[in-house]
Amino acid sequence: MITPFDYLEHRRACKQKQLERSRRIAELPSEYHGSVASSDRLILDKSIEELVQDVHKKVVRPVDILRSYGKLAIRAHAKTNCLTEVMIDPGAEQSIENINLKGPLAGIPVSLKDTIVVGGFDTSVGYSRYTGKPYSRDGTMARILKDAGKVAGYMEGLAEIQLLRSRPLREDKLNPHNTDYSAGGSTGGESALLAYGGGRIGVGSDVAGSVRVPAHFAGIYSLRCSTGRWPKMGAKTSMAGQEGIPSVFSPMTRTLPDLVYFTKSMVGMKPWEYDHTVHPIPWRAGTYNSTIGQKKLRIGVMETDGVVPPSPACARALSLVSTALSTSGHTIISIHPPSPTTALKLASALLNSDGCSTFLAPFRTLEWNDPGVAQLSFYASLPSPIRYIHYIWTKYIKRDPLWADLLYGMRKYTTPEQWELVAKREAYKAEWHEWWQDGEGKGLDVILTVPNATPAVPHGAMRDAVASCGYTFLFNLLDYTAGVLPITHVDKKLDALPASFDASKMNGVARGAYKHYDADRMHGLPVGVQVVGQRLQEEKVLAVMERVVEVMEKEGKGYELLKIED
Repeated sequence: MITPFDYLEHRRACKQKQLERSRRIAELPSEYHGSVASSDRLILDKSIEELVQDVHKKVVRPVDILRSYGKLAIRAHAKTNCLTEVMIDPGAEQSIENINLKGPLAGIPVSLKDTIVVGGFDTSVGYSRYTGKPYSRDGTMARILKDAGKVAGYMEGLAEIQLLRSRPLREDKLNPHNTDYSAGGSTGGESALLAYGGGRIGVGSDVAGSVRVPAHFAGIYSLRCSTGRWPKMGAKTSMAGQEGIPSVFSPMTRTLPDLVYFTKSMVGMKPWEYDHTVHPIPWRAGTYNSTIGQKKLRIGVMETDGVVPPSPACARALSLVSTALSTSGHTIISIHPPSPTTALKLASALLNSDGCSTFLAPFRTLEWNDPGVAQLSFYASLPSPIRYIHYIWTKYIKRDPLWADLLYGMRKYTTPEQWELVAKREAYKAEWHEWWQDGEGKGLDVILTVPNATPAVPHGAMRDAVASCGYTFLFNLLDYTAGVLPITHVDKKLDALPASFDASKMNGVARGAYKHYDADRMHGLPVGVQVVGQRLQEEKVLAVMERVVEVMEKEGKGYELLKIED
């Protein structure tokens, strides 16, 4: 459609979708609009595993679980704007008893990122162009979850960066700890929903940290699985065919026991029988149990990625965990692995090697885009001579070679050039493998580092901090298993920047990250750490995350979740 009618269609689609969501919420039965009753508390206070056992024993009805969490999900949305689809309706309640009541997720509502195909609903991926086009049948992920006993008709939470936005209809995903701050992206709707208590388990996707950074920002738990461990098919994406840095679907949960149980349950469903991309690797109980019982872990601490030093709050969280582990007898080693700076440049080029044209293609006229992403895509579209002049100016006049190299790599690559990038990626991965096997990393169980240089940022701040993703992006490039867990909260006194701090002396990536760091305003926001294993080490990483929680609680420093309001 030609301008201006394309823009008018965008506005119409946004308004229609938002009205549809409001209508669905308004039409929900009265049970979803009341206060949290004592009967709800009996459900909300139990882990997923306990609830499933109650359903198996017919102690609890699935409909009661749905109503208890549905009630909180509606309240979470009112506070944080975390939902794009509300899938509860009278028909869903009537058919709920027909689910698999013996499955590992029997009666459990699972929230899904708005990229996962669910029959009867849109999968917008945040584009207005894809609304009003419901799918006729469930995709692979939805089928596996329903076969496992997941309650049909729950919510989709999303903070996809393009989510149905135009300037008058902007829909930021608000952090439930402080609504002036972001819940992260692009799976921020999920993190806001779970942090508030509107669900216990959900599925997001991660290509540069999109399940880990939201977990860090909102104070929940997540696991970035290696490719081939979780299903991939049955979803829509904004970058179809992009395999330079593969996106992976992975779990996000409110608590760590739920993360372990959910991951184990999904693997136990034999997803390789549904999806050809999944490796036939069953849950390795031996690895998990041996790591849980291992007397002394050997953990490498990566204190910085060499691009953006961790902020005081994030450095403190890392130090708290390192100290607690050391006090409990575990071996802690400061490590210096192969250059993370190289990884950031290489991963950025690989992810956007089409010059950002694929994810921009569905945009309608004047459709809102994230400021940071818009900035990078604009740079990628500049004519080569102008980009080169800017590169010279940034590198030699501003004397910022890192930022110059990163920006200059943002362009459209030819096929031979893209193959060369892939070859460099594989050589870099081999360098890391050698580091683990015969270098400084030999004998390490896992790596411990921060998930991001700062805690949650204010809305719109990714315009400046968009490139500050090295602590997660690195492990997407390597395809390593990585989990995030909350440790503490920002303290305005302990985490203030020193008086001598001078951001002007930093590189462009770091300046952008620190532009919005303010311990006073951030006071109370969650701060997490990241546990990283080698490829396909989900069981080991989850077990080490449990050991971290164990030592922190032993010292009386266990993390306190956001309390569920009555």
